[in-house]
Amino acid sequence: MMLICGVDEAGRGPLAGPVFAAAVVLGAGADDIEGIADSKRLSAARRDALARLIKAQAQTWAIASASVAEIDHMNILEATMLAMLRAIRQLTLPVGARIVIDGVTVPRELPSWAAARGIEFGAQVRADAEVRDVGAASILAKTARDAFMVALDRRYPQYAFARHKGYGTAAHLAAIAAHGACPEHRMSFAPLRAR
Repeated sequence: MMLICGVDEAGRGPLAGPVFAAAVVLGAGADDIEGIADSKRLSAARRDALARLIKAQAQTWAIASASVAEIDHMNILEATMLAMLRAIRQLTLPVGARIVIDGVTVPRELPSWAAARGIEFGAQVRADAEVRDVGAASILAKTARDAFMVALDRRYPQYAFARHKGYGTAAHLAAIAAHGACPEHRMSFAPLRAR
């Protein structure tokens, strides 16, 4: 049976914070983990519980990110691809493994990296809901990013990052209007670019 490495991201849409990506090979040891799904369909408590199981039982996994500076410098799509590639490169995958990325795009450097190692790859829309390893990656990426944003809330309490995780909620936009942007805001994003 072909070894699958699932890859997904979290945090493309928010106005603040890095974009995170995870790469996961569940392997046979994680067959009994129930409830793996697209992280957006799970409660925060369920995601956290599943993340602990995935980290303990998966054959291998990695989490990486691209910073706000990288997002603003290259754009969110390229930064997302960079975070994905960083996660993938942390793993040692055997010849014949297949990398499945949620979405329609793969990192520009992935074809040459994969070819040199005899690894297959491809992008698949809705893979986070249809491929367990990708669903697991979505959970690890989301929980890692959420934890980062909760920690960021302690540094910048005026923005309430722990509540909205950097998304452009009315409360977040009001906080930006009242306090201006902080270094973790993505100044290339439309609501901030105009400031």
